[in-house]
Amino acid sequence: MNRMKNCIQLAIWIGLAGFGLAVHASQESFGQSIKQDAKAAGHGIAAGARDVGHASAHVGRKIGHGAKEAGVGIGHGARDAGVAVGHGARDGWNATTHAVKQVFSKGD
Repeated sequence: MNRMKNCIQLAIWIGLAGFGLAVHASQESFGQSIKQDAKAAGHGIAAGARDVGHASAHVGRKIGHGAKEAGVGIGHGARDAGVAVGHGARDGWNATTHAVKQVFSKGD
């Protein structure tokens, strides 16, 4: 549930609690009805808070997993770039030694 739904639910519980107080005002069990209405409102608020907590945890996991995947991607990209640079350097060295051998062995 999102925050708007939680606020609507809270407003409904408060409205029901107020309505219950007005209906039971003339009865002897006035204190008992207040207690029951407060308990019901408390349950509604607790359920809303639990839903917000679950949603926050879900978002936190999504962010954490996304950051991990981004880090792995960056790490693998750096590794691949390093390997490519190493291979390029090796190929360059091989081309240079081959060219030097051809230049100096022609004069023999």
